[in-house]
Amino acid sequence: MTSTAVTGRTPEPGTSTAGGDTSADREEQLRRWRLVLGGEADGTGCSLSGRDATMDRTLAAVYAARGEGGPRSGGLGGSAPQVARWLGDIRSYFPSSVVQVMQQDAIERLGLTRLLMEPEMLEAVEPDVHLVGTLMSLGRALPETTRETARAVVRKVVADLERRIATKTRSVVGGALDRSARSNRPRHRDIDWDRTIRANLRNYLPEQRTVVPERLVGYARAQQALKKEVILCIDQSGSMAASVVHSSVFGAVLASMPSLRIRLVVFDTSVVDLTEELSDPVDVLFGVQLGGGTDINRALAYCQSKISRPADTVVVLISDLYEGGIRDEMLKRVAAMKAAGVEFVALLALSDEGAPAYDREHAAALAALGAPAFACTPDLFPEVMAAALQKRPLPIPEP
Repeated sequence: MTSTAVTGRTPEPGTSTAGGDTSADREEQLRRWRLVLGGEADGTGCSLSGRDATMDRTLAAVYAARGEGGPRSGGLGGSAPQVARWLGDIRSYFPSSVVQVMQQDAIERLGLTRLLMEPEMLEAVEPDVHLVGTLMSLGRALPETTRETARAVVRKVVADLERRIATKTRSVVGGALDRSARSNRPRHRDIDWDRTIRANLRNYLPEQRTVVPERLVGYARAQQALKKEVILCIDQSGSMAASVVHSSVFGAVLASMPSLRIRLVVFDTSVVDLTEELSDPVDVLFGVQLGGGTDINRALAYCQSKISRPADTVVVLISDLYEGGIRDEMLKRVAAMKAAGVEFVALLALSDEGAPAYDREHAAALAALGAPAFACTPDLFPEVMAAALQKRPLPIPEP
């Protein structure tokens, strides 16, 4: 992490730059390697001063090793004000994306989770999805004095996510087309050009080498067809934190569309229906309790009991598929839902991080039932939902 954060792409020691290896070039290379390697006995013989020395101390606070080959330890101390100053330092030296990585490393390596219970610490951190996951894992352990600050942090992340995904989701899902219905007065973006050209071939003008389209053929908006039900069934085990955050925001966006009826269900070994909280994804996230076991079968049984129109229902299971319940019953439920006409989608993750560790045997079993399991990024999710609603093949990313 530090080599990327401090130096970007660093030449190997002893290599030449494009313009020739000058003394200044070598000094710059040594400086960068000194920042990357850390510690005085790094073999570069380069000493740091000023801004570089301060930058080195902020990195050493998290990444410095204790002893030769020993475990890493930190030097941020135990007070939230000192941590807050460190957070201020890293923001002055590194871009936001790197700050978020260093911040997460500090929480994991130095055990700073308890400091997130102090308002001054929360006010200093750089909000991101992983921080929200940490706050969710603390849940009811957050003291009352910190709860409002924590909600403000979560709300900022949720608002950023909504800005990123809302427009595309409403456009792709809300503008889904019924490919079987045709219209002779389509909007420009809904014109079926292949059918329009074939329908107007008698109007071909050889001298202009063009067809005059007297009659336009297009796709009708599927507003009636899209009055469907979507059940988001989300695994709230600790490893699924980022997926829970994204799912909650997507659930709120989809729930705002009058043509869809959304149900949000989270589960571990118990099942909680958070549909009533969908108007505010922050309330949803504070209603989630990360951790615990996993009983997918029980969660699907609950979802199955809520299906009244199978042919008009999409069930989206978001889980790493490590089943602690009854595996065979879980698969039977999926098979029964699909046989009834339910469109079943299995996502191993809904995040930017890619596929987590997951149960490959269960994933293969679902694929055999016609429900392939795959990781999905937030950018791809609207297309996945649109395809599921229209019962088209899902846009599964290449492995």
